[in-house]
Amino acid sequence: MNWEQLLSLKRFGDTQKRERIKQDETRLGFEVDFDRIIFSSAFRSLQDKTQVIPLSKTDFVHTRLTHSLEVSVVGRTLGRRVGKELLERHPNLKELGYTFNDFGAIVATAAVTHDIGNPPFGHSGEKAIGEYFKTGNGLKYKEQLSEIEYQDLIDFEGNANGFKILTESNQGADGGLRLSYATLGAFMKYPKESLPKKPTKHIVDKKYGFFQSEKASFLDVANDLGLQKKEGDGISYYRHPLAYLVEAADDICYTIIDFEDGINLGLIDEDYALEYMIKLVKNTIDSKKYHSLKYKKDRISYLRALAIGVLINEAVAIFLENEESILNGSFEKSLLDKCKYEAQINDIIKISVEKIYRSKDVVEKEVAGYKIIADLLDVFVTALNNKFTGTQSNYDSLVLNLLPKEYQQEKEELYDRVMQICSYVSGLSDGFAIRFHKKLTGNIT
Repeated sequence: MNWEQLLSLKRFGDTQKRERIKQDETRLGFEVDFDRIIFSSAFRSLQDKTQVIPLSKTDFVHTRLTHSLEVSVVGRTLGRRVGKELLERHPNLKELGYTFNDFGAIVATAAVTHDIGNPPFGHSGEKAIGEYFKTGNGLKYKEQLSEIEYQDLIDFEGNANGFKILTESNQGADGGLRLSYATLGAFMKYPKESLPKKPTKHIVDKKYGFFQSEKASFLDVANDLGLQKKEGDGISYYRHPLAYLVEAADDICYTIIDFEDGINLGLIDEDYALEYMIKLVKNTIDSKKYHSLKYKKDRISYLRALAIGVLINEAVAIFLENEESILNGSFEKSLLDKCKYEAQINDIIKISVEKIYRSKDVVEKEVAGYKIIADLLDVFVTALNNKFTGTQSNYDSLVLNLLPKEYQQEKEELYDRVMQICSYVSGLSDGFAIRFHKKLTGNIT
């Protein structure tokens, strides 16, 4: 893979190459990508989607929206710092007009978008959709789908749904949001289809990154960017190098900031937390300043800022040390899995799992989410299929009137009809899904 091709400004539908040196410096193509995401309805729905604590009643716990914005800020710094060094290593990029801010803009946009495809109720929402088709009423569709189409459903993946949101054409809006291919490449952490499942231990095989419905779009982007194809069965490629930085930004934020949320909520004792955080920041902490801070939230914020800074430095150093192996696809782990603080990070994540992600409040709402998502899928998938077969009831007709027009398209293939509904349900916010479910089950108060 080579950087000039990887930094493609092409958008869906372009017939000519967009040259960096001809870009309007006041409105760069990579910055236009960011703007399009921020103004999209899919991004707005993240303000009421779970990050750590579902439906929290407090005003300082992160949602998917605030998490995504923070990941973007970290991603921008990672991109700029890496970009500055890469321009020195590859002076031809300077001659073509690229700047370190381009790298920052690409990573920031891919980072702010990284959770855009996640269903309501956190990662349990993905599992709830999968289990509806694996063990729930959706199992009856298995024999009517190909093996890989069925795998898309039972392993429903927010990353693949995100790629669908960003690229799916609608009437009069070809190419979805029409983001630059460089940004789409950086967004794809798992550039493969759902089968074969986890064929190797390489990080790119951990999950999958596109549904069968977006296969053509994926291949178009991968070929334009010159992503390196992996050997083996199925469609699978090595990552766009900047996807490692997007992943690192997410890893840094959820490791440190979810931990911070747990402390502020009282789920993790501050003294206990300090024991773990100090291992990350012991070389940078100003003890006098720390002890001068009167309030817990200020002390935790100070430690969080130091910890994020330490991990940014680590991620940048590891990326630059391994640029060649990242470009040729032989770098098999995430950046933070290679850092000298791996043990400390794992300790923090372990505590977060025990004290936060498995807390009673979280589990109770996740259980409710399973029921809500299964019921919504059942009602809408049944209604849409009954309409297609000409067996719809009056109830089905009423239900379909509740769907936005773009999700009522008549599709010949069962897979496409089911995917329409999965996409709709995934786009719901936590609160709206709950209110909608109440109405569908007869609770109109």
